[in-house]
Amino acid sequence: MFLQIRYRPAVMLTALLTAMIAGCSSQGDTPALGDVSGVVMLDGKPLDQAMVTFRPVSGGRMSYGRTDDDGYYTILFDPKASGAIVGSHQVTITSAVSASPDDEGESAGPPVSARKELLPAKYHKQSELTADVSKGKNTIDFQLTSK
Repeated sequence: MFLQIRYRPAVMLTALLTAMIAGCSSQGDTPALGDVSGVVMLDGKPLDQAMVTFRPVSGGRMSYGRTDDDGYYTILFDPKASGAIVGSHQVTITSAVSASPDDEGESAGPPVSARKELLPAKYHKQSELTADVSKGKNTIDFQLTSK
């Protein structure tokens, strides 16, 4: 009887840890995603170095991407998965670029010059932009104006 009582907590702890590890697998953590890419244009010209953010209306992790020199972006859910949660999203786009280093004192990519915001608040702080993401590939372009 003494052995049964003594080892019962260890058995329970092992069972609990096994359940937690199984519950934290990468398969269970990632919701249904749709691949999202497109082009951001400002007054008919590609908008480079803009941050594009997709925030699910129903809640959940937002996805993000940065435009290249041609205004092209691809959305990432996290560093290991591309895409955005399937469903409706509020989209924000900001063109402000900070030249400050990241938290580790190193820049996240090639050096860039600081840039003030070029876009009206209706694209970022008070965004009116929306997008619907479905399973598979989604091409979502944004034609923005500076006014």
